[in-house]
Amino acid sequence: MSQPQVPESVRRMYAADNASRHAGIRPVEAGSGHAKASMLITSDMVNGHGIVHGGYVFLLADSTFAFACNSHGPVTVAAGADISFVAPAKEGEELTAVATERARYGRSGIYDVTVHSGDRLIAEFRGRSRVIGGEQ
Repeated sequence: MSQPQVPESVRRMYAADNASRHAGIRPVEAGSGHAKASMLITSDMVNGHGIVHGGYVFLLADSTFAFACNSHGPVTVAAGADISFVAPAKEGEELTAVATERARYGRSGIYDVTVHSGDRLIAEFRGRSRVIGGEQ
């Protein structure tokens, strides 16, 4: 994780995020409502069809969403999320997720996350956030 490109609030959250770290998710950059993260698909992530399990794609998108939401500082959690799987990905592929803040109003927010493998679109995710208070 590149320290200068990731706010302290996101670095602290990631350090305590065993799920994301265990899956090999790496924040690449984050700040002011946006984030980028990556994950290498390992053999442990492949389902019975020989493609990445959708739960791992969701985890990457959700973690990237969390990095973007928490880039502002206050502790923010998901209030809900939806994902559309567009194309499969296989073992050995590097997935990259990019989160973009669409709206912040009161304690709520809306974020879109696009997941790619190279130039190929894998999934589109929309997350709804809620600030619950405190600082990371």
